[in-house]
Amino acid sequence: MSGVIIGVESTAHTFSFGLVTDEGRPCKSYSALYRPEEGGIHPREAADHHSNLASQLISRLMNEESLHPDDVKAIAYSQGPGLGPCLRVGANVSRALSQQWNIPLVGVNHCVAHIEIGRNQTGCVDPVLLYVSGGNTQVIARAGERYQVLGETLDIGIGNMLDKFARTQGLAFPGGPKIEQLARDWHQKNPKANVDLVELPYSVQGMDLNFSGILNAAIQKVNEGFELGAVCWSLQEYAFAACIEVAERALAHSGKSELLLGGGVACNERIREMARIMCEQRGSVGTWPEKQYCIDNGTMIAELGRRMLETQNPTDLDYSAINPSLRTDHTIVTWD
Repeated sequence: MSGVIIGVESTAHTFSFGLVTDEGRPCKSYSALYRPEEGGIHPREAADHHSNLASQLISRLMNEESLHPDDVKAIAYSQGPGLGPCLRVGANVSRALSQQWNIPLVGVNHCVAHIEIGRNQTGCVDPVLLYVSGGNTQVIARAGERYQVLGETLDIGIGNMLDKFARTQGLAFPGGPKIEQLARDWHQKNPKANVDLVELPYSVQGMDLNFSGILNAAIQKVNEGFELGAVCWSLQEYAFAACIEVAERALAHSGKSELLLGGGVACNERIREMARIMCEQRGSVGTWPEKQYCIDNGTMIAELGRRMLETQNPTDLDYSAINPSLRTDHTIVTWD
């Protein structure tokens, strides 16, 4: 294998090492998922999980990819946004490897990494990104030297909302895939159902969204005796339709013709179907990477690190601190 860039992802529950070649060919990631015994993510417990697995994961990557430290050109890591304790583990591991192997260090923006791995995988050039994940829900488009946030959630991310609803119903983390399965199974038995059966709030405010209201309403519908599968289906229909509406408005405002889905919720087949229908109706192109690159992964961090090194200097140790509140539009985009 030619020279590679290694990426380290540790923003939340996923700890992952991935790589791309210096020509931009992505390889699989080596990942471990922290699953809390109860409740949501406990940042300190997640950080301990990441610390305990760091040596094992990097050894697996190096061994299974037949790599020697001399093959590694740089190491990139998520500098933010994310959970502070988790981010620190990834940053510390990356700094140590950078020093030990005498290679450049590159701190990257996790949100921008979702865009760049999507561009790498799909071939889209200048998309609007509908970023739907546990911690984030944003509609993003490039304007000049920044990826601007055109709209976003005003409270919680859509993935967080789905996980919280699942948790109230006794469904294990992560809850999104289980909700998708329950919704699909119910709709197959009730193909003529419409959203009037289980009415939920539709919370679009201009270009922004919020999900706390729909979460509480869905929980109440189950408490009122509605079938869980029906509520799961309606929850997806309302929440995804709101996201697609804002994405369509972003396409119209920006004049762009490509929609890219990214983030863990982009693995959901229903939101992909909605995106495809909307794009076909307006003469745009809807696209998304393979599911392994929608969820958080080290490979996307490596890809953004590779792009940054094409036009920027590496990250100096004095500027390598994490930033849990890093915004998408804080990163200067100097690559094409």
